[in-house]
Amino acid sequence: MRTTVFRLSGACSTAQKLAVRITWPSAYIRPGRQTSAVHRICHLSANSTRHFSQTSGKQDDRAAHLNDYDLNKLGRTLSNEFAHLREKYETPRFPIVLAHGLLGFAELKLAANYLPPIHYWRGIKEALTAQGCEVITATVPASGTIEHRAAKLGEDIARQCGGKAVNVVAHSMGGLDARYMISQLQPADVDVKSLVTVATPHHGSSVTNWLMDEIGQDRLPKLYRAWERLTGLESGAFAQLRTEYMKEQFNPRTPDDPTVRYFSYGAYMNTPPPLLSPFRWTHRVLERLEGPNDGLVSVASSKWGTHKGSLVGVNHLDLINWTNRLRWTILRWMGRERPFNAIAFYLDIADMLAKEGL
Repeated sequence: MRTTVFRLSGACSTAQKLAVRITWPSAYIRPGRQTSAVHRICHLSANSTRHFSQTSGKQDDRAAHLNDYDLNKLGRTLSNEFAHLREKYETPRFPIVLAHGLLGFAELKLAANYLPPIHYWRGIKEALTAQGCEVITATVPASGTIEHRAAKLGEDIARQCGGKAVNVVAHSMGGLDARYMISQLQPADVDVKSLVTVATPHHGSSVTNWLMDEIGQDRLPKLYRAWERLTGLESGAFAQLRTEYMKEQFNPRTPDDPTVRYFSYGAYMNTPPPLLSPFRWTHRVLERLEGPNDGLVSVASSKWGTHKGSLVGVNHLDLINWTNRLRWTILRWMGRERPFNAIAFYLDIADMLAKEGL
C-alpha cells in the first residue's frame, strides 16, 4: 500500500489549501509526484473525449483473474458479430432517441463555426438515418443529477418528437436518465416503447466507491465545489453512481414500466488496456472488484431487462465509435482484423427493434 497526499492547485485556486490523502493499492496504480486529486477525477472524465481504444496486449495476472470468473455470468458473448456491416438491416417502426452518458453531449463546437463540431455518437446517427431511421439526439446536463438529466431528456424528446412513440437507445449513464424519466417523471407527451441500454451502470460502479472512499466523505463537498468552479458543470452525478446508492435508493424507487420493453448490452476487455489507454487503471480496479468490464462499467452492472449479450474486446468509448484509428490501422497492417464496428452494432440494434415490432 502507498499513501500519497495531494494538494489541489493551479486553476482551482479556491481549493489550494485542500489536501487529499489517498491510499493506493499496489495492484492498481502508482501516481506520480505531481498528480493532483482534481486531475485524477478530471482525467477519468475528460478522457471520455479522447480517441483511445483497447487492443490486445500481453496477458498478465488480470487475464488469469478473468479466467477464474464464472463465464456463465457474462450471458451470451458477442465476439465478432459486429466486425462487419451486413447487406441488409430492417428499420424500426418508431424513431430512435440517442441518450448520451456522463460528461456527454450531442454536438460540441469548440471554435464556433471555424472547426467542424464533435459528435458524441460518431457517425452513428448518420448511419441510422441512411438506413431510413428517424433519429433524435438528446442533450442533458453533462454531470448533473439523474433527476436533472432525466427532466431535460424528457423535454428534448417532447420538443423533437411531438408526442410520437419512440425507442430510446442510451449509452452509459444515459440509461439511468431514461429509466428515471420513464418510471418517475412519466411526461404526458413522451411515449417510450422500448429502452436499450449500452454499458449502463444499473448497479453502480465500484470504481466510484473506491475513489470517493479514499478521498474521504469530509473532503468531497470541497472537491465538488472545486469541480464546479473549474469546469462550470454540476457535480451531482458522481455520488449517484455509487453501488450503495443504486442498490438502496435508485433501483428500489425506479421500477420498470410494464408497458415498456427493456433491453441491455454489456462489454468487456479480454486483455489489459494498453499503456496510454484512459482505462488503464480503472479497468484493473473494476476487474478486481466486479469482474469483466469495459473500463468504466462491469458486465454485471450493465444487465437490465432482457440482456442481449456481452461484447468481447470492447471498451467504453468503442461503444460510441470513439476508437483509436491509428492503432487499428497498425494492427490491420499486421494482418489482424478489427473485432468491433460500432456502426454495425447500432444498425443491428435498430434491426432487432424492428423484428420486435418496435
